[in-house]
Parts: sequence; C-alpha cells; structure tokens
Amino acid sequence: MTRASLDKQPHEVASMFDDVAEKYDLTNDVLSLGQDRRWRKEVAKAVDARPAQKILDLAAGTATSSQPFAQAGAYVVPCDFSLGMLRVGKRNHPHMPFTAGDATKLPFKDDTFDAVTISFGLRNVQQTDQALRELYRVTKPGGRVVICEFSHPTWAPFRTVYTEYLMRALPPVARAVSSNPDAYVYLAESIRDWPDQPALAAKLQKAGWGKVAWRNLSGGIVTLHRGFKAS
Repeated sequence: MTRASLDKQPHEVASMFDDVAEKYDLTNDVLSLGQDRRWRKEVAKAVDARPAQKILDLAAGTATSSQPFAQAGAYVVPCDFSLGMLRVGKRNHPHMPFTAGDATKLPFKDDTFDAVTISFGLRNVQQTDQALRELYRVTKPGGRVVICEFSHPTWAPFRTVYTEYLMRALPPVARAVSSNPDAYVYLAESIRDWPDQPALAAKLQKAGWGKVAWRNLSGGIVTLHRGFKAS
C-alpha cells in the first residue's frame, strides 16, 4: 500500500488511487456522511450539460461524477491518471470513453469542450496553475469550467471542529472501510493545506478564466468555483 506526500509526485498519487479504486465510492460516501451525493448534484446543476455538448470530467475516477452529464444527453469524457480507477470505471460503465490523462498535459486539442469540470481532484495535482491553464486551453470560446473542491468552512468555530474531524476521526473511519486507510491521511492533510475560496478564485483568473465566482456548500466544507472562457 502507498500514501502520497504533500509534494504530490504524480506517480505516488496515481499509485495511491490505484490502491483505493475498488472501494473508493463507498468510502467517500461513508466519510462524507452521505453529503458527497448532494455535492455531486450541485456540480451537475452548475455544469448544466445539454444534449450534444462535449463535457470533460477530469479526475473522474470511476465516472460516478460523469453519469449525470451522460444522462442529460451530453457526450462526456471521463479522464483520470489512475489506471486502477479507470479499470473499475470501465468495468462498471463499458460504454463510456474513459481516457487516461495528466491534468497538466491533457491529451485533447484546443477548443474541444463546451464545459470542463473536476470534482475533488484539483488539490491532488502537483502543478495546479498549469492544470487550470490546460482546462482553459481545451475549452471552447464561451465555454465554462466548474470546480468542486474541499475548502475552508466560513464559521471559525465550525472550522476548528471540522479540522479536528479530518485529522483525528477520518483516519480511524477509513481504516474500517478502505483498502488503504493511509491514503486518507494524505487526503485529510491535502484538504487542510488547500487554498481558501478567494485564493483559488485568483488562480482561476490568473489562468485566463473570466466571470469567476464561487458558492459554498455545507458551510464551506466544499466550494463550487465557476468561470468562463471569453467568446
């Protein structure tokens, strides 16, 4: 079993996700107390996929996050750099065009997608700024990005309780349900060290995205960031 470190070497992160692929969706459901289902519904609303649109779902894992876009009639490409995750996803959804890809060097042409989205994966990318530029590159003019990521609770007392849960309660729960509980220690640390809402918005703007805005979910545990590529 492996656990990535916070310097986020790509091979370490990919290997870690390979190890947890089989029970990844179940573990997330347990650790989030079922909230991940609500968060994904909000992502689907924000992406607003339409029939015949092309959607890139980056860090899609087993494609749980991709299903709402496909059900809306869009052509969705689940992309991930964990081959273990892609294998589980392809087994469960053999009709979907799973694609192996690095967020910092996406295997797609310029101006390909109507919308690009990444849920709970951006903080695992070593070069966040480069990934945001790549998402911008492969998006059509007028297209949109939706990022769903763990963030910083806005109420200070709750933020303290939440941090305690991450660092103390999450690892024992992960040991009970995950094939690689040490991976969730890394995930807890990566959540704690991730930039807050305004800082991520600034990164989006630096990458070229316009009309950047965000909306907090569950008191800021999770935040949806959105931006547009100029027409």
